[in-house]
Amino acid sequence: MTAVAVPGSAQVAPHAPAVGRSAADLLHEARSRERAACIPEAIRCYEGAISAAERSGEKPILAEALRRLAVVMHHRNESARARELCKRSYKVACDLKNDVLAAEALNTLGGLAVRMGDIEEARGNFRKALERGGHARELRARVELNLGVLANIRGELVDAVAHYERSVESYRATNDEHGCATAYVNLGIAHTDLRQYDWADSYFSKSFEIAERAGDAHLQGMCLVNHAEAHFLRERYEEARRMAEAALAIFDQLDSRADKSEAYKTIGMVYRETGRPALAESRLRTAIELAVSAGSVLNEAEAARELARLMQAMGRNQDALTLLNTAHRLFLRLDARVDLVHVDGKVSELETTYFDVVREWGQSIESADSYTFGHCERVAQRALAVARGLMLDDTAQTAIRLGAYLHDLGKVRVPHEILNKPGPLTREEFEVVQMHPIWGLELLAAVEFPWDLKPIIRWHHERYDGTGYPDRLRGDEIPVAAQIVGIVDVYDALTTARSYRPAVSHEAAMLEIEKCRGWWAPAVYAAFSNSRVEAPRPDTRAPSSPFVTIQTR
Repeated sequence: MTAVAVPGSAQVAPHAPAVGRSAADLLHEARSRERAACIPEAIRCYEGAISAAERSGEKPILAEALRRLAVVMHHRNESARARELCKRSYKVACDLKNDVLAAEALNTLGGLAVRMGDIEEARGNFRKALERGGHARELRARVELNLGVLANIRGELVDAVAHYERSVESYRATNDEHGCATAYVNLGIAHTDLRQYDWADSYFSKSFEIAERAGDAHLQGMCLVNHAEAHFLRERYEEARRMAEAALAIFDQLDSRADKSEAYKTIGMVYRETGRPALAESRLRTAIELAVSAGSVLNEAEAARELARLMQAMGRNQDALTLLNTAHRLFLRLDARVDLVHVDGKVSELETTYFDVVREWGQSIESADSYTFGHCERVAQRALAVARGLMLDDTAQTAIRLGAYLHDLGKVRVPHEILNKPGPLTREEFEVVQMHPIWGLELLAAVEFPWDLKPIIRWHHERYDGTGYPDRLRGDEIPVAAQIVGIVDVYDALTTARSYRPAVSHEAAMLEIEKCRGWWAPAVYAAFSNSRVEAPRPDTRAPSSPFVTIQTR
């Protein structure tokens, strides 16, 4: 959801355009045209007001016209020009020694900084605005609103609600109904994030009614698109789609690509959840394209994540992973910029989806073989225990867990009759099996993982003494992560029944692994031996044998 950072100005009545009108009249007309979504006309009126004010020396009108034009330019993705106009407004106000106008410009600069992801600059500008013009209630209302947005970004939702409520109080004190409407939409967003949906519905409805009366098209669109997301979370899909499409029509008039991206994303999510995958994919890809063209990293990341979930539902796991990798990279860029998102929560949510996709892909590989079903999940859990025993960091643990889910991906290319052959393999057949680590990498060639998984997939069958495959690596040439997955893979192969031999007991498996301890680094073997490996339940499909030659396919 997108909180609304609004620099704002007093609401004005519309006037008919006329040639040769005063700077004040042109400024009023420009604001009216802007709220009615007649953006080209609004720009011409603002530019006319600036020119007229410069000729007449009306510096207060010049400062306000510059600032308002800056807001319009920013909505049109012309952020550099917007900042330049707003800085000019601030300079004019300072030359006048007009604290309120200077504070208005600072507040607007803060709002622009928020939208560009520079939170520290935004906070500094908002504080300066309060220092210079905090005695003006209307200005204080807007600054409280924007401080609420900053709290929203940080994920501090209770603080955000408090700032928004103080904003409403100040707006009411000045009888500014339109200002209240802006605070209401942000209260709706915060209560949605808090899962207090009835409160959210009430605030969105109040805001929309006021925005409609005032003819503020952008605020109407923001109410609709954020209310649509609240409906989506409540599984009210038809209502969500209707509101998102109404918002899209408004944002199309305003030529606001970032906001259009948000609307398309919600529509795509609805189509995904209501079983219309082709329409969902079309809308979500459009959302990504619009976000890229608008330079909105947040919208691009969120749309990529939602499209990944669609790919997951369609069984297109490789496409899902590629999109999740894109989203992960973008969220980390947002983290570096401290952008419009509580990044830690977003990344955590994304990584949960990532694990789900990888787990499902691993299970789909095993699903045709009742003997190995659950193998990847068991290897992942036990490998994680070994990694913790070695005190590896969180990044390494994540890589090991994901790598374990996908370590046997290449076996999809091994003929079924070889994998499930009841007797020993011939040399030629075993050479085919030995290709599965390489085939696994080929299947993932187009996927650039945020974690280093590929060494695990390629080298989990390498041995410390140089007798493994596919590359005959020796000693510390073999990454620790690959060794961890390798030793746990052997344990699980021994303790579960396979087509070519029965399962052995936990104790027998540990004895066999001890005989082969030279296959792994001493530290890896020790961590495995000391890890709390749960003994498997007795397998009733075949009798357990105390002696077996280790062979994993």
